[in-house]
Amino acid sequence: MDVKQFVEVIGADFYTGVPDSQLKALCNYLMDTYGIDPKHHIIAANEGNCTALAAGYHLATGKIPVVYMQNSGEGNVINPAASLLNDKVYAIPVIFVIGWRGEPGVHDEPQHIYQGKVTVELLETMGIASYIISRDTSLDELKVKMDEFGELLAKGKDVAFVVRKDALSYEKKVNYRNDNQMLREDIIRHIVRFSGEDPIVSTTGKASRELFEIREENGQEHKYDFLTVGSMGHSSSIALGIAVNKPETTVWCIDGDGAVLMHMGAMAVIGANAPGNLIHIVINNGAHETVGGMPTVADQIDLAAAAKACGYPYAVSVDNFEKLDEELEKAKTRGTLSMIEVKCSLGARDDLGRPTTTALENKVNFMKHLKNIYESGELDVGG
Repeated sequence: MDVKQFVEVIGADFYTGVPDSQLKALCNYLMDTYGIDPKHHIIAANEGNCTALAAGYHLATGKIPVVYMQNSGEGNVINPAASLLNDKVYAIPVIFVIGWRGEPGVHDEPQHIYQGKVTVELLETMGIASYIISRDTSLDELKVKMDEFGELLAKGKDVAFVVRKDALSYEKKVNYRNDNQMLREDIIRHIVRFSGEDPIVSTTGKASRELFEIREENGQEHKYDFLTVGSMGHSSSIALGIAVNKPETTVWCIDGDGAVLMHMGAMAVIGANAPGNLIHIVINNGAHETVGGMPTVADQIDLAAAAKACGYPYAVSVDNFEKLDEELEKAKTRGTLSMIEVKCSLGARDDLGRPTTTALENKVNFMKHLKNIYESGELDVGG
């Protein structure tokens, strides 16, 4: 279905969301039509943020907003959907548009499998009526369903369209770019060179994929890295949990700007605890690149200043490799919680692969490395 038809049938004039590759047609249409316009389209930090924005829009206008997201974001939506939107509370009507990653029977990455299985069940549990959009969904079918949804929305209930892969299309190609010069994969190569055998926690998306391939390219083992393939925005908290329990080990976190924004409160917790063995590196390209390149607001804020305000004793921003290497070397020997923001361009290799080890194998091997001596039964790591 052409996304313009989909949008016309929905009939809303305000959209807020977190970009998703399954919804790339919708995201590109919104960026091409509105760009970032607070009256019509806002890309928010996380899905709960989107839901609250939508509630504010409804309170101010009386009109029905649309919240779009990947199904992994349902967890962030549960609280505002249950305690704010619900018709037994404030009865604020919202239309959710949800990209269905990990749909049962459709091959996908491991982090999406369980979330895909429970996507519709979670909506049902929250009392949100849903309808699945497929490539063969007709315009007439969509109109009939929207009429039914209209009756529910009028009663202050929420509804959801669950969008299957390739169900929506958009003929225009939208190009996303910035003026930064450093490629993320090269930035990660420099980090790997300085980190040596120290543990690295890397964020979800292409950063973890590139880290995996760099290890392959270097002929190195993968035991040094915890690849946070899911749970966007939580890699820095994982790294904090490791750092405070392994104070003798330098722990590196390779983060992204979209992930940092998604759960920015984590920086305050890290700063308050200030482990001297944690190096937090934020690769900032101002975009949700892994799902298509749609912008974040990270290019409009000073992340280093934000880190300092959160209690990081040291934070700096760099935009060239000479300065990056200088900061990596200092961070490794400083013995103080440090944050390095690295200004990054958009773009990745077309042939970028994915990790060939399972998530469980990654966990076990990483824990073995952290423990140094691993014996079966000494530590229960599952599997």
